[in-house]
Amino acid sequence: MNTKSTWGWFVVAAILAAFIFIFQHYLQPAKSVTGAILPGLQPQTVTSIQITPAVPLEIHADRVNDSWLLSKPISYPAQPAAIEALLDALQKLTPVKRISAAELREHHITDTDFGFENPQFSIVIDAGSQRRQLNVGNMTAPGDQVYLRVIGVDGAFVADAGWLKLIPRSATDWRSTALADSGQNSIDSIVLTNGAIAIELHRDATNHLWRMTRPLQTRADNDRINDALQQLQAAHITQFITDDPKTDLTSFGLQPADLDLWLGSGTNFFTAIHVGKSLTNDAAQVYAQREGWNAVVATAGENFSPWQGSVNDFRDKHLLELTAPVVEIEVRGENNFSLQRDGTNAWKIAGEKYPADAGSVQQFIKTLTGLRVADFVKDVATATNLASYGLVTPQQQIILRSAIGDSNAVIAQLFFAVQTNGIFVQRADENSIYSITPDDYNNLLGDSSLYGAGWQFRDRQIWNFTPNDVAQITLHQDGKTRTMIHEGVNKWSLAAGSQGIISGKSIEDTTTVLGNLATVTWVGRNVTEPEKFGLNTNNLQISFEMKDGAKHSVDFGTEFPKWQTALASVTLDGERWVFLFPPGLYQFVLSYLTIPANVP
Repeated sequence: MNTKSTWGWFVVAAILAAFIFIFQHYLQPAKSVTGAILPGLQPQTVTSIQITPAVPLEIHADRVNDSWLLSKPISYPAQPAAIEALLDALQKLTPVKRISAAELREHHITDTDFGFENPQFSIVIDAGSQRRQLNVGNMTAPGDQVYLRVIGVDGAFVADAGWLKLIPRSATDWRSTALADSGQNSIDSIVLTNGAIAIELHRDATNHLWRMTRPLQTRADNDRINDALQQLQAAHITQFITDDPKTDLTSFGLQPADLDLWLGSGTNFFTAIHVGKSLTNDAAQVYAQREGWNAVVATAGENFSPWQGSVNDFRDKHLLELTAPVVEIEVRGENNFSLQRDGTNAWKIAGEKYPADAGSVQQFIKTLTGLRVADFVKDVATATNLASYGLVTPQQQIILRSAIGDSNAVIAQLFFAVQTNGIFVQRADENSIYSITPDDYNNLLGDSSLYGAGWQFRDRQIWNFTPNDVAQITLHQDGKTRTMIHEGVNKWSLAAGSQGIISGKSIEDTTTVLGNLATVTWVGRNVTEPEKFGLNTNNLQISFEMKDGAKHSVDFGTEFPKWQTALASVTLDGERWVFLFPPGLYQFVLSYLTIPANVP
């Protein structure tokens, strides 16, 4: 036998045996081992984390005031979610196999064999006075597991490798892409400059409404500011341009900036953003920089569109805002009246014995609060200004109160002056003069308004009965009369002297709807000239005689074919009232409760 050949085979066999041993013990999947690799790790107590990759580019982040900040290789706010996700994964990290120090020595396995001499990553975690270091070595042969070593702990571990995707490969992976710190609700102070304009805004701690304090003391546009803050805090950086502290900011339009925006709470401004010019290769993107950080970034220009504009663009365009529930509405002018809340949802007209229509009152409040400033006429009005705009003796006043008759409970008071050159308005608590459009004024208090007089707020319900309450119906039209007797459900007959053909069910259905008659709107009260409303003795009149002897009557005037309805009148409390008849019901009346022309 060849001795040399024999020794060769012996060496091969030894190598093969060693490979089989290592594969069986370290490279193939094994049963799970209980216990965490980093026992006692609590992410909420971690104060810093350091990632050192195989190439020299250390990433270091520190927890500062419940936020995370990168300190290496750059100084910049970090993404809390990304860091917390890694710490959570490390807390839950368990081995699939543990290799003891004795096994490593027995089989002469070195740090080089597992990749610990030059690890992929070294993770150092500080939590108070406790420090942990985890070295990430080579991947196992299948590639779905990785060798790990905890410094200060004997032996090594094999663990699933899925969590490795949470390790940042560069600082950019952990950089915050937010343009502003989160927490819109904590922001109550804003200073912005765009061009030569400087605007200062503050939110009232009590009613949470924004006010402008510079260059004017006035109400601010709450919707615009709140929407702009929400848009800003949802905005993200699209590209990190440079971190060079010596970069020429002028080339990016950042010195001076096109827009400077400072956000804070009280006198503490904790965030500032400076916005420069558009990118040459993408006009929709602009350069920006956060105060206190060297980075120049790119972001969508639309994020800052709401912050551009003139001083008036940031002023409240509403004439008033409701800061308390309205309990009393007083109108002074050509028709003085007062509307007062009567219970939870009901209203009454002061001095009248009939109730107010709650829907009409709520619509009046809605119309009033919806009034918009057409023009800011005078920011600081003098006595001469008030006289020239007719506001020394205004034609109309509206006062809203949160308590009936309480002069200390005024929510808002508006003065209106109707001039040939416009409709001018002043608030009692401000020294500014505004204008509104004629259409807005006419909808509220003008001659064509539904709310120009107190009686127009009368409850719209006229009467309420059922066909079972009705004994007979009499129609008068063009000098003719027809009476229909109610004999039972859907049973109606013509009285003696009345002629024609009738449908009992149709009359019953029409009476059912007519028994719940309500106006569309009141048009006139205590009418003494009915012809102005097209009312005359030849027009249709419908009279209901109740079984209890009561009588109800309605007669019709001017028709409006376009809206398929007409004016009508009833007598209530001894006064003749004119109203707009409901269009759908009017078509029922024309079909079933009129006297045809060919009937004698």
